[in-house]
Amino acid sequence: MFRRRGIDPKARRVALQIGGSRVALGAAIFLATRPALRAMKFPEPGPTGVALAKLGGGRDIAIGALTLSSLSDPERLRTVLLVSNLCDLADAAAFGWAARDPEMRLPGASGVLSGGAAALVGFWAWRRLGDA
Repeated sequence: MFRRRGIDPKARRVALQIGGSRVALGAAIFLATRPALRAMKFPEPGPTGVALAKLGGGRDIAIGALTLSSLSDPERLRTVLLVSNLCDLADAAAFGWAARDPEMRLPGASGVLSGGAAALVGFWAWRRLGDA
């Protein structure tokens, strides 16, 4: 018979960090939108930009909370991490697109790097969880 190993502790720790970071960043963007965007070097947003940023913050809170609630279930955690990683890749692509505008060069480049790095680390954890 096949015997299932426990959850990979390194992958679980990475997932915990990803989930916690998502909740923290999402909450900052949702609750203190303008200061958070200034800290990330975005130009001053109008009402549409604030609303869109809050949507993204809410998304990150939800995905982070799902990640944290899945830490003891490797299969569920893999599914949630896959969604999280795909969102990070989409964010990196969106920031790359936005970086074509001179006003968005710095936040765009930062977003490409952070989104790409988050996806890379997340896919590493996703793969390790598949070995369980």
